[in-house]
Amino acid sequence: MSVEPSLATPDDLEDAVAVFVHHRKRLFGIAYRILGSTVEAEDVVQEVWLRWQKTDRSVVLSPAAFLSSATTRLAINVAQSARVRRETYIGPWLPEPVDTGADPEVGAERAEALEMALLLVLEKLTPVERAAYVLREAFDYAYAEIADMLEVSLVNVRKIVSRARRHLLDERRESVDAAEHRRLLGAFVSAARTGDVASLEALLAPDVVSLSDGNGMRGCARVPVQGRDRVARLATYRQLWREAVPELVDANGATGVLVHRDGGTVAFMTAAASRHGIHQVMWVFEPSKIAAFVASRSRFAMSPGAVPDSV
Repeated sequence: MSVEPSLATPDDLEDAVAVFVHHRKRLFGIAYRILGSTVEAEDVVQEVWLRWQKTDRSVVLSPAAFLSSATTRLAINVAQSARVRRETYIGPWLPEPVDTGADPEVGAERAEALEMALLLVLEKLTPVERAAYVLREAFDYAYAEIADMLEVSLVNVRKIVSRARRHLLDERRESVDAAEHRRLLGAFVSAARTGDVASLEALLAPDVVSLSDGNGMRGCARVPVQGRDRVARLATYRQLWREAVPELVDANGATGVLVHRDGGTVAFMTAAASRHGIHQVMWVFEPSKIAAFVASRSRFAMSPGAVPDSV
């Protein structure tokens, strides 16, 4: 178990920075799982840092509890307003992917709670349900701790987490292991680039669905596409793969694909798969989300004692 930095001089900014940096990755992980957005999660972490600076830290018994509680409550507030904003989003909305290859500690806490497909299902829960599930399942907080963070009774917390689990169990399928997922994704990209529809169909589950997040971009499907034939033909779209260079990356604790062209990145893609094949294909074309993924590669590249610009 890691030891928290000393708080011998709680009013000293250096100690405040050391404590915050020590917990920062966990705070980002909590906010990101609740929000499904790296940009919004960073904003939450930034606000928590400002509050931590202004707090009388001499009376804080547990910095970890204080920071986690502040992060959770702020993330719930942002999630509530984000739900309203997303009502005007054009086409399917997908979470912003995060690079867990460059930032492995982001996915260190039970990485399965970070998968794109699960984050998408979490969006169907209320922000409070989502937060309770994330705190319990991804970070293993005790029910009593979660009750304090959410300011609800212990009995209610247990009910909220149980309800969230049942909902997610109804929505999710048993996933293949990491090696098989990577193999399937590599085969998918290879077949899509060459226009091999038959090989693509062989990789897909009968009820496969493809979701394209472009927020109204021209040429981007604005409704879910279902069925082997339609999904396979959509994936072979020539304009997407023309002079494109795919790159396998670690995204959200699994394999993803960046599609590069002319010195830029034009798409991100990943998939969810079970023993029956790929059953969900997720495309992100929205430029700001792709930019957020690229930026996530250097999020924590900083010296141990320094406060980064994003803090």
